[in-house]
Amino acid sequence: MRPILMKGHERPLTFLKYNRDGDLLFSCAKDHDPTVWFSDNGERLGTYRGHNGAVWSCDVSWDSSRLITGSADQTVKLWDVKRGEQLYTYNFDAPARSVEFSVGDKLAVITTDTFMEKTSAIHVKRIAEDIDEQSDESVVVMRGPSGRINRAVWGPLNKTIISCGEDCIIRVWDPVKGQEILSTKGLENGHKKPITSLCLSADKSHFLTGSLDLSAKLWDTRTLTLIKTYVTEQPVNAVTMSPLLDHVVLGGGQAAQSVTTTDHRAGKFEAKFYDKILTGEIGGVKGHFGPINALAFNPDGKSFASGGEDGYVRLHHFDHDYFNIKI
Repeated sequence: MRPILMKGHERPLTFLKYNRDGDLLFSCAKDHDPTVWFSDNGERLGTYRGHNGAVWSCDVSWDSSRLITGSADQTVKLWDVKRGEQLYTYNFDAPARSVEFSVGDKLAVITTDTFMEKTSAIHVKRIAEDIDEQSDESVVVMRGPSGRINRAVWGPLNKTIISCGEDCIIRVWDPVKGQEILSTKGLENGHKKPITSLCLSADKSHFLTGSLDLSAKLWDTRTLTLIKTYVTEQPVNAVTMSPLLDHVVLGGGQAAQSVTTTDHRAGKFEAKFYDKILTGEIGGVKGHFGPINALAFNPDGKSFASGGEDGYVRLHHFDHDYFNIKI
């Protein structure tokens, strides 16, 4: 597998997102400009200029017409994907961390960090069809988790919101009443250290979480029952799942500054593939010169992308052998 190296960011990558058709790949980084690429050949299409801080995450609408980005400059912006223009800016009183459109793109879930005296929060915003009617009002705001909320996503049919973060607890919320319905609090087999990432399966029936406790876990979306645990040798910063095969991909690695000279975990910066059912490691893809911060699978399952601390996006198209791996 010869990767395509995409160098469009000056700073470490934070997030990667494919559109629904899988022909576009959006990348966010600690520099201020989210970038869009063609996913087949890695050609850069353009950048979205307007943020004044690190951009932590993004999402693209069902028809690939709009992009939403959340940034450390305390704003969330809506963009016209094709023209690269800003359509609307939501202002918050804390850095915005995670953003995601609901199914149907009528709502967006946005998380804000703890800041000054304020606790972290999950905001639900209505997205207007006509941008002139767009308002800053939140439909509902949910608080509760201590520490930063690293990710919040919509559950099946927009009936729930699933969040996770620094308090090591996964929570399921009712987005209408703004109340917590379920959580992994007190679970013996839950994560022991901050949860960095969360990825839903294509049908949203289960989801994967990655944590600094050197593991990733697979959960049932409806009941929060733990299904599988994948043990690795380094902190997990990013997780993704193949939509085609029963494969789970984990990325991470300790940053150079946090590694002691005796630590054997240093320098293992590869995307590791695990069998989803048997939980065994089946292979790895090396190449990054630093921890992997972002992973995404193309919706067609035939390629995946990784983004690292080194500022590169690496695009991997699987060769024929990958689809015939025998375990």
